[in-house]
Amino acid sequence: MIRFKYLTALAVATLLAGCESHSGFADLNAFMDEVRARPKGAIEPLPKFAAYEPFTYQASNLRSPFQPPIKIDMAAKQKAGDRVVKPDETRIKQFLEGFNIETFTMVGTLSNDAGTYALITGSDGVHRVKIGDYLGTNHGKVVAISESQIDVVEIVTDGEGGWVERPRSLTLKERS
Repeated sequence: MIRFKYLTALAVATLLAGCESHSGFADLNAFMDEVRARPKGAIEPLPKFAAYEPFTYQASNLRSPFQPPIKIDMAAKQKAGDRVVKPDETRIKQFLEGFNIETFTMVGTLSNDAGTYALITGSDGVHRVKIGDYLGTNHGKVVAISESQIDVVEIVTDGEGGWVERPRSLTLKERS
């Protein structure tokens, strides 16, 4: 047992003696001293950014640039001069008037003793509309409901300070 202790102590002493020599790192120490002696570099300051200016979209009630422009026949406009077209601003807005009409899709119809209803889907679910209901942001009024489409008449600006009626249709979305 004493012999084993002596052998272990001798092995540890030999290993420690081998690690004592630092002459193998002389080139590394010289390189590190050279790098430390170099002048320190300067860090560039951060670039100045302009403050964010929020943009409020004001043209939501105007015609979409992706739809064809409305062609107004001046003769027809003058003949219709007897009837003044303008939206009823005193009317209480219905829930579906808070959404763009292009987000709606017709998915079916329902009929009972009370009348015919059209089913439309929007961004927030399925809704039931009847003739006389309003939908869309352009004062769209449902004027007819058939098995395959809903006819809506919107009141939009004509670009000259007046108003004009624009017919639209929501067609039935076929199941694919």
